[in-house]
Amino acid sequence: MPRKPKKGKPTGKIRIIPLGGLGEIGKNMTVIEYENDMIVVDCGLGFPEEDMPGIDLVIPDITYLETNKDKLRGVLLTHGHEDHIGAIPYLLRTINPPIYGTPLTLGIIRNKLEEHTLPWKPDLRTVNAGDTVKLGSVSAEFIHVNHSIADACAIAIRTPLGTLIHTGDFKLDTSPIDSEMMDIVRLGELGREGVLMLMCESTNAERPGHTPSEKKVGASLENIFSTHPKKRIIIATFSSNVHRVQQIIDTSAHHGRKVAITGRSMLNIVSAATELGYMKIPAGVLVDINDIKRYKPSELTIVTTGSQGEPMSALYRMAFSDHMQVSLDANDLVVLSASAIPGNEKLVGRIINELSKNQVEVLHDAVVEVHVSGHACQEELKLMQALTKPRYFMPIHGESRHLAANRDLARYMGMDDKNIFISEIGKILEIDADGARWAGSVPAGKVLVDGYGVGDVGNIVLRDRRHLAQDGLIVVVATVDTDERMLLSGPDIVSRGFVYVREAEELMEEARSIAYDSIMDILDGNDAVDRMQLKKSVKDDLTKFLYAKTKRKPMILPVIMNV
Repeated sequence: MPRKPKKGKPTGKIRIIPLGGLGEIGKNMTVIEYENDMIVVDCGLGFPEEDMPGIDLVIPDITYLETNKDKLRGVLLTHGHEDHIGAIPYLLRTINPPIYGTPLTLGIIRNKLEEHTLPWKPDLRTVNAGDTVKLGSVSAEFIHVNHSIADACAIAIRTPLGTLIHTGDFKLDTSPIDSEMMDIVRLGELGREGVLMLMCESTNAERPGHTPSEKKVGASLENIFSTHPKKRIIIATFSSNVHRVQQIIDTSAHHGRKVAITGRSMLNIVSAATELGYMKIPAGVLVDINDIKRYKPSELTIVTTGSQGEPMSALYRMAFSDHMQVSLDANDLVVLSASAIPGNEKLVGRIINELSKNQVEVLHDAVVEVHVSGHACQEELKLMQALTKPRYFMPIHGESRHLAANRDLARYMGMDDKNIFISEIGKILEIDADGARWAGSVPAGKVLVDGYGVGDVGNIVLRDRRHLAQDGLIVVVATVDTDERMLLSGPDIVSRGFVYVREAEELMEEARSIAYDSIMDILDGNDAVDRMQLKKSVKDDLTKFLYAKTKRKPMILPVIMNV
């Protein structure tokens, strides 16, 4: 009778590959592989930095997923914020994996996908907190957490080697608006079973203490409405924060006010949240933005997008008198119920200044408590580690300083440095029965979205845009006959963004003369005439001349036609 083989160590390997969300805010995306099965957690976008002129969005490089699409068993979404789902439409242009998310998350995605033309019908699969889905040799369990959007989940990923926990974005709110606290019981059970690795968000890892409850904002709103009974109240907040919007609507109804909603993303999310039962709007409270003139200021609240000062948002247009239905004056109170995302401080300040200039009273987070974060502070991050008791720890979601702060918390909790892994985008962490180690990298980085163009603007185009923005453009137009070695017309000089030609006629005439001499030197020479050589000569000579005169280096574009 044959013996049964002895059970030994599992021979497989786990590979964890972040494609975004490390060393940056946003663009969150993590690949997890076990042998021939691959899953992706989140698929978010980032916003352009100041040195990216003309860029609308930044998304992760998904070359690695496209190359391995046969192994991809599914994309798992932790929640419905743009930095976690915003790149889904771009992913679906080239690959069509099953996408798993909670009802509100998928409701937001369905609205978003209506604006995109895709080559296939997306495979969207609804899950609820507590559900487990099988994905090849691995499985994923969705665990309820609190965040600044409803339906947020952490994900426990079970592999033959052990369980990985990806926290998503979370905080511990003991008195949440929907009465459902983060499922710390389930996290504790997983910790007792044994957690191989914890991948934990780091956004607020520098902040001591606990993140306040969302109910704190409700108390502040009540105070604001009570102390400004005669003013029309305009509240700007994140459209995805349905609990905040719910509190604004409830407080308005309590004070006998109607509520109008403006801003496309706000309308979309309120519509999805109401349809799915995440928001309950009292009958007769909601009014159309086109009907607001029927009501006195004291009878109306307007909920709007634009808390980050986005130039095309509804609040921005109100502030700069460009909104079709709303014009603001001293009878209005504007409440910014959000904190500025790093990098947006100037945009928010610009709106506050413009409103103040027009005698509109503004309340914001620095003045009154009208916002609480959706991210865990240090005590909650320590609690997550204490509950799950992981063997290995990887800080995720944050700039380098946030990741380092989260690493320091793990050290404080007693974890050995050799078990803490601060990764980088594209870097592979490999785990097997013998331990964990770095194992090379995959293609990764930023793909820039400009209008309908995805990835067609790269470093060279950005460099040219920055060059044009800094020093402008000089175009030199001339026609030559290279066979006869004659200059037939020009050179003519066209300036854009360099100097105003009418006020610099002498400089332009000198530049024309330099270009003329440059062309004639080549035409009168003994060597064969090459059009590329003509262009290079004109460009080099003009660059030297203009820098000597102005200490500026405009982009010089010679257009030499040969007849």
